[in-house]
Amino acid sequence: MRLLVIGGTVFLGKAFVADALARGWEVTTFHRGRSGADLPGVETITGDRENEADLARLAAAGPWDAVVDVCGYVPRTVGASARALSPQAGTYLYISSINALQPWPAAPVDESSPRFACSPDAGPDDGQYPALKAGCERAVERDFDGRALVLRPGVVIGPGDRMRRVPYWLRRAAQGGPMLAPGSPGRTMQLIDARDIAAFGLDRIAAGGSGTYLTTGEPANATWGELIDQAVSLTDAGTEPVWVEDAFLATQQIPPFVTVPFWAPPVEQLAGVWGFSSKKALEDGLRCRPFAESVRDTWTWMTERGGMEEAFAEYRYPDQTLTREREAQILAAWDARESG
Repeated sequence: MRLLVIGGTVFLGKAFVADALARGWEVTTFHRGRSGADLPGVETITGDRENEADLARLAAAGPWDAVVDVCGYVPRTVGASARALSPQAGTYLYISSINALQPWPAAPVDESSPRFACSPDAGPDDGQYPALKAGCERAVERDFDGRALVLRPGVVIGPGDRMRRVPYWLRRAAQGGPMLAPGSPGRTMQLIDARDIAAFGLDRIAAGGSGTYLTTGEPANATWGELIDQAVSLTDAGTEPVWVEDAFLATQQIPPFVTVPFWAPPVEQLAGVWGFSSKKALEDGLRCRPFAESVRDTWTWMTERGGMEEAFAEYRYPDQTLTREREAQILAAWDARESG
């Protein structure tokens, strides 16, 4: 198999590349050369997908059995890539997002849920992230009619994660002392390892598959208590979790999910935040490793040379990080309430 990965040097893209190489596939990556280094054994074509000449040069390097697009966010841009590569590839696997579906996160969703309205020719200013992802899906489906494979991940974890989710908790636990633990230890989550998404996607390519899948992991495959306990155990810094009620945290003006990763209080607008179904993908071969394995492997990556720096090098929400100072203020207020 000959595989082209648009991106391929970071997290999910790198997981696709690593898995494909392990299968003995020939892998080409196309990127600007800014986000990371390619894995050994990869053929690299450097260029910008927004540059027509670069896309033409890329297409001329084909053909490929399949394209994997892990970094498409603007329908017009994704559409240009799909049009250029349509004569040169059999399948176009596009990594979308659960965000493309309505009414998530207010209510559960599956493959039958409606997508946000968005043109396949929309530009970057024609909508927010959820709608633009839906438009990107339409662009791929238009130019790879019957040959499009769309995966909609939920919350993705695993080694290489730069979104400061599991890495946030591991780094914080490694710093020791009292640690804010939000909500209830028994509350469940639904997470999926990037490597399991990649394996499923490549399996579907090998099988000649098409269509759309939610790749969100197995239902209730982790709890808050398991995450916090494992972070404390792995880092071995004597950290003391302090469980703080959702209602109290709400009074502290803490944005859910981002500032405190994974925290989704039981409010109406987040009623379905963990309510998505991977049933179709699981029936078609999605296999999910234990949550604890993903956390352990993430800590191993973070403690390797340069791992901690890579984990926290970039962040989509730099102004919403919970600082140690702010955490201490919240814990002090919670302690005062409990003791008062």
